[in-house]
Amino acid sequence: MTFLHDNFLLNNEPAIRLYHEFAQNEPILDFHNHLPPEEIANDRRFENLAEIWLEADHYKWRAMRANGTPEELITGTGKPKDKFLAFANTMPHALGNPLYHWTHLELKRCFGIDLILGPDTAEEIWSLTNEQLKDSEFSALGMLKKFQVRALCTTDDPAESTEHHRKIKENPDINCQVLPTFRPDRAWTISDAVGFFDWVENLEQETDREIETLTDFLEALAKRVNHFHALGTRISDHSFPYFFSDFPSEEEARILFLDAMAGQTATRVETERFGAFIMLYLCRLYSAKGWTMQIHLGPLRNNSTRLMKNFGADAGTDSMGDWSQAEKMSRFLDKLDREDSLPKTIVYNNNPASNFTVATMLGNFQRDLPGKMQFGTAWWHLDQKDGIEEQLKTFANVGLLSHFTGMLTDSRSFLSFPRHEYFRRILCNLIGTWMEDGIIPDDIDLPGDMVRRICYDNARSFLELEGI
Repeated sequence: MTFLHDNFLLNNEPAIRLYHEFAQNEPILDFHNHLPPEEIANDRRFENLAEIWLEADHYKWRAMRANGTPEELITGTGKPKDKFLAFANTMPHALGNPLYHWTHLELKRCFGIDLILGPDTAEEIWSLTNEQLKDSEFSALGMLKKFQVRALCTTDDPAESTEHHRKIKENPDINCQVLPTFRPDRAWTISDAVGFFDWVENLEQETDREIETLTDFLEALAKRVNHFHALGTRISDHSFPYFFSDFPSEEEARILFLDAMAGQTATRVETERFGAFIMLYLCRLYSAKGWTMQIHLGPLRNNSTRLMKNFGADAGTDSMGDWSQAEKMSRFLDKLDREDSLPKTIVYNNNPASNFTVATMLGNFQRDLPGKMQFGTAWWHLDQKDGIEEQLKTFANVGLLSHFTGMLTDSRSFLSFPRHEYFRRILCNLIGTWMEDGIIPDDIDLPGDMVRRICYDNARSFLELEGI
């Protein structure tokens, strides 16, 4: 039997039926990822496996570093084949790491290759995949078609051009809905006054207006929200260690803005207070437009000063934070809820110790529609079998799993769509085990309908994206 057989991760008969009858053939709605819109608009072709597989993949970078791989072959100037061979040398040591599963799912589903990646198979896999990459099926758009991706949402800075999204929208040959996500996290980074000033200058260019006061700044942000909405955006995205909930007065926010524009670096406390003010303003806009707000909660980023200096941010040196969450989260959500301005919300938690804290806090603010406040899918370091199961069990224990919006890749790679299959198999195995253990009825249609909706339809209904 091959490693990735038909019933991979499906350990009982109900799980096998749930997956093959209800989950396997559902399309994909990948509503949070980091795929570059430029590469979609231009239908990028990839020269070799290293380009499509190793560029900007933090998971692979971390594993390669753990295997002692020189940085030159990770983020450095090493030759593409040498980088791939270094990754292949890492694979035999990755047993138990989700990267082992993802790697072989991607080889099998994308290239039809059943070989186990390692030093002894690396040359053959390099040759086979590079030959297939010459086919248009392996272009950026070809991969979207191959995996039945009905819609995907990229991650987009409002101070940057949306020209590539305009090109995508105007191209009748692109059948997948490719929509921008509003990611304005730099809008409160006054702890870096120089960087903030540069960002505001970019925002001025994109809005064609001068920004001198806080009022100008807020109006420019609102203009970009309207612009994104016209392109089909219905989702925002934010990431912070914890909810900013120490709310300043408008006058204090005005002074903080002017000080930053004058080159005065803010303290951490001042930055978080300014962030709380901006987030409240944006959330009111999101709520009025019916958007969904995503919050990626809890990471401690860019821990290696050495790699930050040599490579920059997003070098794969982020980890779980151990922040206190409950009170700050409560104050933030409650303030918006009291004024009827709390948008639909999905919170992705980065630390499993906070699973029940986050999930139960969200439950305090449910109202108006099924599952308005979502405990999001297992994220980042938790995006593995144990983490996925624990997120699902937490959701089910304190909420209504039937309304869960399901999986997303959060990936920068066009080969990552098999992660939806990985999630679906784990979901079906968990639900099938509940059936076998008598925790839920042994009636395939009842959990089967829930599985089917979690795989696609719940997200489609919840997000209300155009064209799907």
